[in-house]
Amino acid sequence: MPEKLMLRNRDWASGIVEQSPDYFRKLSALQKPEYFWIGCADARVPANVITGLEPGEVFVHRNVANMVHSADLNLMSALQFAIEGLGIRKIIVCGHYGCGGVNAACEEGHSNGLVDHWIAPIKSLRHSHADELGALDEHAQRDRLAELNVLSSVTRIAESPILIEASAQGHSIEIHGMIYSLVDGQLSLLETSVKSM
Repeated sequence: MPEKLMLRNRDWASGIVEQSPDYFRKLSALQKPEYFWIGCADARVPANVITGLEPGEVFVHRNVANMVHSADLNLMSALQFAIEGLGIRKIIVCGHYGCGGVNAACEEGHSNGLVDHWIAPIKSLRHSHADELGALDEHAQRDRLAELNVLSSVTRIAESPILIEASAQGHSIEIHGMIYSLVDGQLSLLETSVKSM
């Protein structure tokens, strides 16, 4: 299996060099992405592909269900590096419909091991929005819960010490919530945009 990936990599790299001989030299010289993307680890939702961006144009952090936990040192370190090290001023939290993490949060009486701890905030959202979600059919409930998870994550990012410090230093940072549809490949901007400062 690794050999197959290596061969595909060689073919891909050769094709890129054939089209643009200086591509990798230029790419290796500078990392100056415009966006920090927090997305789901789902293999069907790669940030560069669905946004049509080239490598180097988006700095990416992915995890199960695009969760933002304030105690997630991995995410918080990436966020801090994005803002302080790379000078990024646009943050996108992107969820997607049909998310396995959201679906798991909707299951009652089924253990998902450590994932249950990770998606606990989604379960809390499900309970705190029970009236709104209860008026929808099951499919629409899960779609709306995926959106609510993005909204909550945008708020957590905006309230993080990293963003508070960036604002105190005079940096204006935009945070946008988006949702991706696996059915038609379309991204939608949720009514969640926040601008720090």
